[in-house]
Parts: sequence; structure tokens; C-alpha cells
Amino acid sequence: METRFFNPKIEKLSPSELRVLQFKKLKTVLRRVYQKVPFYREKLKEAGINLSKIKTLSDLKELPFTTKEDLFVDYPFGLLAEPLEKVVRLHTSSGTTGKPKAIFFSKKDIWAQAELIARALVMTGSTSQDILQNSMTYGLFTGALVMHYGAELLGMLVIPAGPGNTERQIELMRTFGTTCVHMTPSYALYVATVIQGKGLKPGVDIKLKRAYLGAEPYSEETRRKIEEMLKVDVYNCYGLSEMGGPGVAFECQFKKGLHLWEDAFIAEIIDPKTGMPVKPGEVGELVLTTLNRTAMPLIRYRTRDLTYAFEEPCPCGRTHIKIARIIGRADDMFIVRGVNIFPQQIEAVLMGIKGVAQNYQIILEGLDEMIVKVEIDRDFFDGRIERLLKLRDEITEKLKAVIQVRPKVELVEPGTLPVSEGKAKRVIDRRTL
Repeated sequence: METRFFNPKIEKLSPSELRVLQFKKLKTVLRRVYQKVPFYREKLKEAGINLSKIKTLSDLKELPFTTKEDLFVDYPFGLLAEPLEKVVRLHTSSGTTGKPKAIFFSKKDIWAQAELIARALVMTGSTSQDILQNSMTYGLFTGALVMHYGAELLGMLVIPAGPGNTERQIELMRTFGTTCVHMTPSYALYVATVIQGKGLKPGVDIKLKRAYLGAEPYSEETRRKIEEMLKVDVYNCYGLSEMGGPGVAFECQFKKGLHLWEDAFIAEIIDPKTGMPVKPGEVGELVLTTLNRTAMPLIRYRTRDLTYAFEEPCPCGRTHIKIARIIGRADDMFIVRGVNIFPQQIEAVLMGIKGVAQNYQIILEGLDEMIVKVEIDRDFFDGRIERLLKLRDEITEKLKAVIQVRPKVELVEPGTLPVSEGKAKRVIDRRTL
């Protein structure tokens, strides 16, 4: 193990010691934003918050939330807690609708986030002897550069492949003996399908050991499918631009939840409607407060990501809170005929059915109709219509049993649906409601 990035004095702190550390950092952050960020000073005053009365970590719940909309107050520099000359990097959200969220980093922020990545990679068994092929999008998106810096900090050889050009991705893996990849789950599934189609043998032609997947929710069934196809360990990594990108939470080798680094963030899980905390094991919205960020600290930021906390300790001995893989975003949920549905529910069903290939798409149209287009293995298109009908009926019934709505299922050949090299767009809403 790379001992430089495994610090049991931090990662295995007792719960009480961890809370003491968090509260000490929280007081520093609150003083900083009150003095340096007019937005937060006014927000705290409006809420009637006197910082001298924040005496324990439990008092955090008295502070107001920060929302996505707040990031556009005095846009783009209004939330800076550092003078602009000390800010060295800008990242943004994807900004598919309207202007993107602007997230700023100081030098300290960059290397603090890189250290969280290095710590996480070590937790999965990676060392400086590994070769990471980084196939996330480089540029304004945080995913690629933050992982890149963290892997280099650990001493890994990093191949900055970026997304797409699948033939070249595979050639890079073969030529340089890539042992780890960082991709979106939808693209990893596509790459695995292409590798299989070429007849390349995992462990012989492709030397991959680990795949780090993030940037979009995906199901356990998808993880198992990728692991089986590539003969790798797939690890969930979680982050978001507002919190500095990937490295917020990561699975260890036991894969029993994602360890969220509580020396860098305070995590709360709340009822999205009431804002009140939920019990361990209950699904709610993840709320995060930064503890180490200097350029743009955020207090009680509502991520809109839905998850739950585990109560049982991890066999690895790390004591930081564990959260479940992200179930979905509150914003991703759609309603069909009065039923709340998440795309990940549909994916979990599809990836567990034999004959289903790697891609699918959900189309909402008409008054309130749902069509699920599913790519299936090519050998089903052999002229035997009864096989197709049987598979279509199986998919329809299994989906109805889970989502309580009977969709129209259309089976299509592999390669028919668009492949996303970044975040997959699974739902197209054309309804006239």
C-alpha cells in the first residue's frame, strides 16, 4: 500500500474525534464566508444567525441551505472568498440549459482535491505502478482534470485519452498495458461491447484491473455486466463540480458503500420536501458543506442527489460515513401516469435480462406515454419473430413489475441508438402535457 496516501490517523478516527475535527474546521469556514463573501453574510443575517451561537456540530442544521440558484447571485464571481489573483482555475457544470455554474479553485483547492483522489485510488488497491487511462472529458468539466492530478500525485502513469474514438481507446489499452480506466458507465459498457466484438481476451490482450466509473447514475446490474465482460473490478466514484469534482466519495475494495471523506466535507441526508434529516438507511437528498475549500466554500449545498447512509462499519476499518450509490437526482425523476420513475430503475431491469445489449433510451411523448427503446444482441435478428416477441414481452412485464407502468417496448439492433461519450442522455421528453 502507498502509505503516503493512507493515513489511519484521519481515515480511522473515532466518530467523536471526527466530529471534533469537523466542528473545528466548520467554525473556520463560517468565519471566512461571513468576512469574505457578502452573499453569505447577508444570507446569515437574514436567517438571524449569530455565529457565536454555533457551539456544536448539531447547530449546523440552523444554517440556511445553499441551492443551485444561489450560485448565480452576483454571477460569476459573487461567491469567491479569495481575491481573483489567488484563483488559478475555473471549471463549470455542463450548462446544457442556460448559463453554467462557475466553480473556482485556488492552488490549495487543486491539490487538496487531488489528495482525496490519491487517497481513494489507494483505497481500491491502485499504486504508482498502475497505468490510468483517463477517458473522461477534459476541459471545463471537472471529472478528467481532477482525476488526472490525483493519479499523478499518487505516481501513476496517466494517459489523457479523453472520451470517444473507441478504436483508439482500445489500441491505447493494448499498446501501453492500461491497468485502470476512468469513464462514464454508459461509455464503459459500450467499450466493453466493442472489445468483446473484436474477440479480444481480458487479461491477455487487455490488461485492465480496475474501472472507475462516475458522472452519471447507474445500476448494480450495469456494474456486474461491465465486470463480467472486462474481468475487472468496477468502483463507484462520486463527486460534483460544486464540491470540486470526483473524489468526494469512493468505494473501497469491499464495495459496501462509498466512503465520503468527512475531513473534507460534512454530509447530511435530508427529506427533499421538508429539509429535515432522515434516519440512517432512509433515502434522501445529500447536502454537503465544504471544510477545506478556500476559493469558493459552500455551506449546506443541496446536491439534488438521492442516496442513503449505511449504519454498519466497513470491514476496511475506515470510519468516515458510507453512502449508497446515487439512486438518481431529484431533477432526473419523471412522472408517468402519476407514478414517480427514475431512469436507473429501468436500467436495473434491462441490464439483468439476458439478450439485452448495452444501450437504451426512454422517450416520453403524446399525453403521457412511455416508449423504451432497447438494443439487443444481434443474434436475435435471425428471422425467428417469436424469439423477439418473447423477449419484448419479458422486458415489458419486468419493467411493469418494478415501475408500475406498462411501457411500449421497442427492440432495436446494436448500434442503432446514439452512444454518449460523456454523460448519457437517457430520457427524451416530448410530451404535450
